[in-house]
Amino acid sequence: MSTAFHKVIMGLYDFLKECFSGFWDYETPKVMVVKNRTLGVIYRAVQFLVITYFIWYVFISQKAYQDSETHPDSSIYTLMKGTAVHGDDILDSVEYASPSEGGDVISTLLRRDITYDQKQGTCAEYYKVENANCSKDADCVPGEVDFNGHGRRTGKCIQYYNHTFKTCEIQSWCPIEEYAVVREPALVEAINFTVFIRNYIHFPKFKVLRGNIEDSLGKRRKRKYLNKCQYNEETDPYCPNFRLGYIASQARESFSELCRTGGVIGVFINWDCNLDLNPSYCKPTYSFRRLDVRKDEDNSGYYYRFAKYYSKNGVESRTLIKAYGIRLDIIVHGQAGKFSPIPTIISSVTAMTSVGICTIICDWIMLTFIDKNEVYSDRKFDEVIQEPADLIPTDLVHTELSYIGSFGSNHSDLSDGVPL
Repeated sequence: MSTAFHKVIMGLYDFLKECFSGFWDYETPKVMVVKNRTLGVIYRAVQFLVITYFIWYVFISQKAYQDSETHPDSSIYTLMKGTAVHGDDILDSVEYASPSEGGDVISTLLRRDITYDQKQGTCAEYYKVENANCSKDADCVPGEVDFNGHGRRTGKCIQYYNHTFKTCEIQSWCPIEEYAVVREPALVEAINFTVFIRNYIHFPKFKVLRGNIEDSLGKRRKRKYLNKCQYNEETDPYCPNFRLGYIASQARESFSELCRTGGVIGVFINWDCNLDLNPSYCKPTYSFRRLDVRKDEDNSGYYYRFAKYYSKNGVESRTLIKAYGIRLDIIVHGQAGKFSPIPTIISSVTAMTSVGICTIICDWIMLTFIDKNEVYSDRKFDEVIQEPADLIPTDLVHTELSYIGSFGSNHSDLSDGVPL
């Protein structure tokens, strides 16, 4: 037992000794010229792909030679403009635009559902509310509140307004919206309303401040220009006035459908600035996209409710308004880049290092698929062990020096004549 244990210990000791000794070995690449046309074509092709990738994609497309900033500071101010005739009323921006002070979100009213003269009292619950239909008082639980309904149940079963069936009575604002609502026609003239969007963006790393309004115009000329212009990507890229009809068409939406259901549209302002050029070339680009999910009919669109309260015959009353409209979310993205030696050096070193992948790939192909008789592997991998000079025969030293004089210290030349 002790003999076997001793062998195990000695074997483990020899293994660790060999690993420790091998850890201090030095490996150096050996240059070996392989005159094989197939391998040469593969080598140059892989080199071409790697170099093309770094030149075209890394340096030209991604501008890896630039220092970049992707989180700039930004401010947005919006203002809705336009006047519309709606029946006998004249509507201006105070009545259809919200919020009036502007910001990165602004909405405009397109259609209203109005419930007039609601008062606190009791009335019949809406028949589509769960467990609202009844035939006797026992079907209605006093004090029960259905959060999908309109109020608190009194425990009575009453006739549903002028219909023949009955529902539970509730305490609420009466009459309920679903029964007494009046749907007004859409505000079709809103297609010509304009939204003014002023955006400033600041890149603190490069100390550059840019705006989406032309700065070269004088104060008077700028005011006159802004009162008349409408945005056009080709002719007026610095005009911040956008027609609602233009925004809807760019988002590929029907304006008449938006009037019916409402909708949320994102206005994306993108600043992609190459500051190696003059900052005046740093201009915004705009894109528009519907943000709410249209496939979900119950949750799509955009609407909100508000009420106007008043006193009628000494009783507090209200007019409930359900407003459908377009909500514009202004979303700003910005990035800027400028030449810097540090990212240039890092990208260049990475490119030169990546060229070494070509050698690794070709070595693997050569040793796996071409080296059938292990001719290449015998030449590629050598092990040199330093021995005392007095143990090396004189004729061996002469032969080794002759070989080095013929082929060079670390080069081997393998021609197509090598048998595989």
